[in-house]
Amino acid sequence: MPSFDVVNKVDLQELDNAVNNVKKEVETRYDFRGTTTEISLDKGNKRLSILAADELKMKAVAEMLKTHCLRRKVDPQVLEFKDSEPTSKGALKREVVLKEGIEKDLAKKMVKEIKASKLKVQAQIQDDQLRVTGKKLDDLQAVIAMLKEADYGIPLQFVNMKS
Repeated sequence: MPSFDVVNKVDLQELDNAVNNVKKEVETRYDFRGTTTEISLDKGNKRLSILAADELKMKAVAEMLKTHCLRRKVDPQVLEFKDSEPTSKGALKREVVLKEGIEKDLAKKMVKEIKASKLKVQAQIQDDQLRVTGKKLDDLQAVIAMLKEADYGIPLQFVNMKS
């Protein structure tokens, strides 16, 4: 029976490339000269940390990060910016958490919408992803189109298509 999986995964290598591009841009920009501005990626914990001299530079680094993510085809919706916190040296620190996987509540909402569409498919939640199975590929493609149109606040990828 044909099926596919709906997932939310972050390409960590592309995100790492985007972070490195932001570092290079910070080094070359005139408005960042002589200030402490750092950005680092912790792949293990799936977190970014930004250290900037003031709020204006913090916003500039966040915008650069979003722009470079778009260039590297990483959806900026996976970045969840926490509030800025002051450090002991007068700078600001900000954590950025990567949103990966589909949360249970959101997955239940997606299943409910798939069932409400009256397509002859079954959707089931498997850990942090959603598996959709059906007899016809056309029905599965209709589900993909429906999920792409809806805005769930996270980027969705459709993988593991089996016919």
